[in-house]
Amino acid sequence: MNSVTDPLAPQVAVSPFGRTATAMITPFTADGELDADGAQRLATHLVDDGGCDALVLSGTTGESPTTSDAEKEALLRAVVEAVGDRARITAGVGTSDTRHSVALARSAERAGAHGLLVVTPYYSRPTQEAVTHHLRTVADATGLPVMLYDIPGRTGTALSAATLLRLAAHPRIAGVKDCGNDLLKSAKVLAATGLAYYAGCDEQILPLRALGGAGCISTAANAAPRAVCAVLDAYDAGDTAEAARRQLALVPLIEAVTGTEAPGSVTAKALLNHLGLPAGPVRGPLLAADAPLTSRLVDALRTTLDRTADADTAVPAAVPG
Repeated sequence: MNSVTDPLAPQVAVSPFGRTATAMITPFTADGELDADGAQRLATHLVDDGGCDALVLSGTTGESPTTSDAEKEALLRAVVEAVGDRARITAGVGTSDTRHSVALARSAERAGAHGLLVVTPYYSRPTQEAVTHHLRTVADATGLPVMLYDIPGRTGTALSAATLLRLAAHPRIAGVKDCGNDLLKSAKVLAATGLAYYAGCDEQILPLRALGGAGCISTAANAAPRAVCAVLDAYDAGDTAEAARRQLALVPLIEAVTGTEAPGSVTAKALLNHLGLPAGPVRGPLLAADAPLTSRLVDALRTTLDRTADADTAVPAAVPG
């Protein structure tokens, strides 16, 4: 067991973003409109039944490229109203346009967000200097803590270690959602800064926590929140073997939900729809999961929940056939 007095033990940064966050889908009605009531029901389920202490809205899994500014604000207001007194709510505000990102950040602050998620500008592939200027400009726009979103596989631009070290000096840049698949870079920044690091890829939940990460922002948690929470619960209790067992139990679900068959927004919504929880359709250009993919997803969820064994990790306790 790691002791808090052990100078060699990883020191987890104090974070304003919570510990176990779901990268929440954005529920839509059958005709494709924002389902604010459904969002409140899903958020309540994830927090009160699922054990998550944080939610991230309007991220990749939340289909942010295809929701309007007004929808993003309405979604945020609905979720803050439902669970904002007992969970940290971080709003995705990153775009490829600095002015637009600033406007979204200010809107999110007015709507009650506790923090902001700001992705590296995509498609235009700015230089590291330009990225730094963009992220600092958004961080300067409000009084909210900012989590940087490093996901080069989608944006085309990675945040370099040197850039992360420079950005860590900003008084409101407090965390990183790490989808860079570069643990060496993450470790270098963790060792040199107080940034709160979050595993944005579910397979990295335990490895990053062991290095001193603050927690996770999980896509799989949409369907199995308690199974995700259990990984960090076990590790934080000092039972590293149990933490490893629970991380490995998640592998079938992680592979199915975040693998190469379809984006996480598609796979998470397919599972939530199967479970009778608010989700609805995806928006184009995405296409809904077909019956064979949905069947594979359900099988993976059932396998993961079976492997977790303990009833408190199985939400729901049984997967409908």
